[in-house]
Amino acid sequence: MAFRGHFEHSLDAKNRLSIPARFRAAFSGGVVLAKDPEPCVAVWTPETHEAIIARALGDLNPMGSEYRKLSRFYQGNSFEIDLDASGRVTLPPPLLAHAGIEKEVVVVGVGDHLEVWGRPRWQEQQDALDVEIGEVTERLGNPS
Repeated sequence: MAFRGHFEHSLDAKNRLSIPARFRAAFSGGVVLAKDPEPCVAVWTPETHEAIIARALGDLNPMGSEYRKLSRFYQGNSFEIDLDASGRVTLPPPLLAHAGIEKEVVVVGVGDHLEVWGRPRWQEQQDALDVEIGEVTERLGNPS
């Protein structure tokens, strides 16, 4: 399933996020909530998360510092949980702090996973992307 679109939500008092109904079936086997390099929370299926981590680490020396750093960042800052009966996940405090999320969020489909952004940061991201997308599009297919 490709995750597309964006959806505005509010966290409840227990920092629970309702996963958009159209995506819940994809997370029936569980959810991995992970710190993203950008100020958002990544929401993965366990299988896709494992595959992307394996791909990222695959060519690195498992005894090397780059492997350890990437592994620490991606594995040490991810949490495997299940959806509750209402299709919600509780966002852990470290991920909320990283993303600057308070109550108002935007859930964004980015193909192979979802991202959860604090609403003000999402708007900043969108404004910057609107300015840059023309240049990014022009560079597609052109060697740097």
